[in-house]
Amino acid sequence: MKNRIEIVASGFGGQGVVRLGQIVGEAGVKQGLHVTMLKSHGTEMRGGYVRSQVVLSKSIIDSPMCESPDYFVALSKGAYDRFKDTVTEEGVIIYDPAFVEEIDESLPCPQKAFPAKDLSMEHFNNPLFANTLVLGHMAKVIEGLEKDVVLESILMVIPKFHNRNRQAYQIGYDYGS
Repeated sequence: MKNRIEIVASGFGGQGVVRLGQIVGEAGVKQGLHVTMLKSHGTEMRGGYVRSQVVLSKSIIDSPMCESPDYFVALSKGAYDRFKDTVTEEGVIIYDPAFVEEIDESLPCPQKAFPAKDLSMEHFNNPLFANTLVLGHMAKVIEGLEKDVVLESILMVIPKFHNRNRQAYQIGYDYGS
């Protein structure tokens, strides 16, 4: 694992973006890492802009801001357009094609489609589990995140639907294998 990993997730209210950041941060703490997490959102209750930024580090974190994210999870077209240019060349963009229909092919970093909403509808007939699916995929893709610790953090932070969250997490982790 690099000394410092910056992760940005963004979408719109109601998608679980803040919860996703909390869970990644909790997993980092459980793994003995230094962690910061910032969130920002519009004034709307649902449907407005939301972003969470998580920094995971082996050493003390000097700034909690993600200026050059190593990983960017785009759960809306607006989020993709806003942050796509901030990702490092070695970074990775994970986007949900249900919301980001067209990507910028000129970007130097890899961009990976992950159909969280569609998988959630297919397996659970409900979009509610899309963020758990994303967390499973993140645990596989993001260097330094431990699979079992992320799942443990999900089950701790989300008090309901443990069986379906376990199933969604595994589907997300196995996606593309």
